[in-house]
Amino acid sequence: MTSTAAPGAAPKPVPAFPRYTRTAQALHWLTSVLVLAVLPLAWVATSLAKEAASKPVLFQFHKSVGLTILALVVVRILWRAFNPPPPEVSEPAGLALIAKISHWLLYAVFLLMPVSGFLLSAFNGSTTQFFYLFPIPGFEKNEALRNLFQSVHLAGQWAVYALVGLHIAGTVWHVVIRRDGVLDRMLPEQDPRRSMRG
Repeated sequence: MTSTAAPGAAPKPVPAFPRYTRTAQALHWLTSVLVLAVLPLAWVATSLAKEAASKPVLFQFHKSVGLTILALVVVRILWRAFNPPPPEVSEPAGLALIAKISHWLLYAVFLLMPVSGFLLSAFNGSTTQFFYLFPIPGFEKNEALRNLFQSVHLAGQWAVYALVGLHIAGTVWHVVIRRDGVLDRMLPEQDPRRSMRG
């Protein structure tokens, strides 16, 4: 870690790697938390008996969280367009390419899944109660389109598992094997004086 400072001023620590903006960090971690919430909601809801009173409630929360993820991903893409991410950390070209492709595939699947989930519900004639705050009406029943989007949604879940698993594995590799501080780019900068006191 190096320091830069104006003459007569206390040196200011410079992080080893440029970090993402605080907004990008917040959007990333909020999306991560919601993804970890939306999956169990679906697993529990689908495992319940058809007549279980909590089943439709869990599905409503599943759809609400999914639509929230959709909005967050759109905001993340727009933020990224106007606020370019920090330079990539030096690593083998092949791995850097895999990381870049997997990131954009994550964006794509987190757009596809909420849209397909909403449409399969909407073409079933169902209304989505967004966190029971307001309704989002469904469409006229269309069995063919419902089945189409259901197939897309069910297939997409495996892409979610694979891409999220790859993302987590890549993070663990950087933290445990390379120990290169890549994860720090997505974490708030720490005050070194606080760590010294600790």
